[in-house]
Amino acid sequence: MNSVNIDYVISFFKQLQDTICLALEQADGQGKFVEDAWTREEGGGGRTRVLTDGAIIEQGGVNFSLVSGDKLPPSATAHRPELAGRTWQACGVSLVIHPKNPFIPTSHANVRFFIAEKAGEEPVWWFGGGFDLTPFYPFIEDVKHWHQTAHDLCLPFGENVYQEHKAWCDDYFYLKHRKETRGVGGLFFDDLNGWSFEQCFAYVKAVGQGFIDAYVPIIEKRKNTPYQDSHRQFQLYRRGRYVEFNLVFDRGTLFGLQSGGRTESILMSMPPLARWEYNYQPEENSEESALSEYLTPRDWLAE
Repeated sequence: MNSVNIDYVISFFKQLQDTICLALEQADGQGKFVEDAWTREEGGGGRTRVLTDGAIIEQGGVNFSLVSGDKLPPSATAHRPELAGRTWQACGVSLVIHPKNPFIPTSHANVRFFIAEKAGEEPVWWFGGGFDLTPFYPFIEDVKHWHQTAHDLCLPFGENVYQEHKAWCDDYFYLKHRKETRGVGGLFFDDLNGWSFEQCFAYVKAVGQGFIDAYVPIIEKRKNTPYQDSHRQFQLYRRGRYVEFNLVFDRGTLFGLQSGGRTESILMSMPPLARWEYNYQPEENSEESALSEYLTPRDWLAE
């Protein structure tokens, strides 16, 4: 499998979508994902799966997509002009989970593969992905577990992989206009093709499968934590930051919209409810004020 083979990737991504949906349904205990299969006029399609109003998950989506075309959108060729004139295929699994309980963090993960081809030339390909965690009322033990899981899955691929991809995540999920990270980070990588295809693919598999190991134990630990309306209102306020990032900075959102992707599936990542409040400031020494300490990059495993 050393040669580039997108069929292997597609098969794994479909299986990964099934595995993650099953694990999240079991963790929720009530909700079920409903599938919405779709096709794209320019080429390809996907399977959007959404769970709403579960016992734990207020709204969550786990998407598989495979799209293709003859011309890349501006978001792709702006940084890679050598891709102009090539046919392309992109596939991946992307998910966002918005729990009801404010003490369970929102989570995001995705794994993706891109290939652009031209007759008589070697294909241009790469993998990307990662996962990140966005708590509202963070617990240091949850953050350490999240990052320990990320560290351990990276280790077989190199001693520096975790630190490099953690730093990339901290930098990518940064709201410049707010001067804060979106959450406590995790892993993020793009343009991964420096190893063999087989090695890159193995790493992407580890990241995709590692998400469940990182997230489900946090759900189990926090799902019965009692909360008040004040906690809920703060959760909705902080969800607004999630919306701001996705619409202003997220490359996947831009690529999907510019490439003629399915709008409902692309914007599935949005929370079902959110709110904004002018010049909100948490009370000093409150539970809400503690969050700011977590919204700057730190070496969590050294805490």
